[in-house]
Amino acid sequence: MLFFKLLGNFEHLIVIYSRVMRAIIPVAGIGSRLKPHTYSTPKVLLNVGGKPILGYILDKLLEEGITKSTFVIGHLGEMIKEYIETNYPSMKSVFVEQKEMEGLGHAIYTAIPTFDDDEIFIILGDTIFDVNLKNVFNDRISALGVKHVDDPRRFGVAVTENGWIKKLVEKPQTNVSNLALVGLYYIANSKILKDSLNQLVEKDLRTRGELQLTDALQIMIDKGEKLTTFDVEGWYDCGKPETLLSTNRHLLNQKSSNRKIESVVIKEPVYIADEAEIENSVIGPFATIDKGCKIVDCIIRNSIVGSNAQVSQALLENSIIGNNSVIRGSFKRLNSGDSTEIDYY
Repeated sequence: MLFFKLLGNFEHLIVIYSRVMRAIIPVAGIGSRLKPHTYSTPKVLLNVGGKPILGYILDKLLEEGITKSTFVIGHLGEMIKEYIETNYPSMKSVFVEQKEMEGLGHAIYTAIPTFDDDEIFIILGDTIFDVNLKNVFNDRISALGVKHVDDPRRFGVAVTENGWIKKLVEKPQTNVSNLALVGLYYIANSKILKDSLNQLVEKDLRTRGELQLTDALQIMIDKGEKLTTFDVEGWYDCGKPETLLSTNRHLLNQKSSNRKIESVVIKEPVYIADEAEIENSVIGPFATIDKGCKIVDCIIRNSIVGSNAQVSQALLENSIIGNNSVIRGSFKRLNSGDSTEIDYY
């Protein structure tokens, strides 16, 4: 009898570990809240804590054993494609273009031709998260990642009853729930989602002028599909300058650079790329200095300096400096896009 019990458990393990799930990652957004940086760099390729946002997402997917992904691209999509193919060759990647920005529901609808598995995992491209997904996947029950927030008005929220999602509301103006959707969606039955997305588009069901993923998920619920939630405490938003800097601080607290540089005072935590050149400066705390930077006679803290930027005789705090920028002078706070040149004496 014990042998058969062990055999049954072994077969269960085979089912779990032989599963091949596809991730759907929408990265077509313009990132208007992060302009001017997103004029020339896709939001998901902005550096935070020493690596592009998208790099953290792909590392997590590979860690969870997900090796197939569909990327819904649009604005500066070729840059995203090049980054993925160069840095993540083990990820079997498919790219589909969202030609019109009609909302998140439309973005996932665009990816329907790549739905080749029973299960899919949707993750928004501007979200860095820290959660153990194995338990979520092993339950084989559709589940949405949530986090308790004090002000849910800028999020989609889940209204639950007895552990199941009863209703989804996009950016509620009255407080119907504090469980904010954080951009992680595990769908155990992709066929039902496909049918719901088709219905959403065919009937042109819009909320706030867009085709929302939450409305497609609500159609699933109305059809009788069971959806539950899972808690995501480690959720870090990268959608605005202030949240990008906040996420940068969190990531640097987890892993700081130990590089020592002559004539430079380093106040950890920081990230300093090996290819960066720094002289007579104080760096940190919470500073990210990307590859190719040249920093001379500066104090830089709680800031992100993009690749190949040149900064001299400046005090930077709470600043984001774009790639290839040239900054000379004495500033307190800057938010400069790529290839900017500023002199101030």
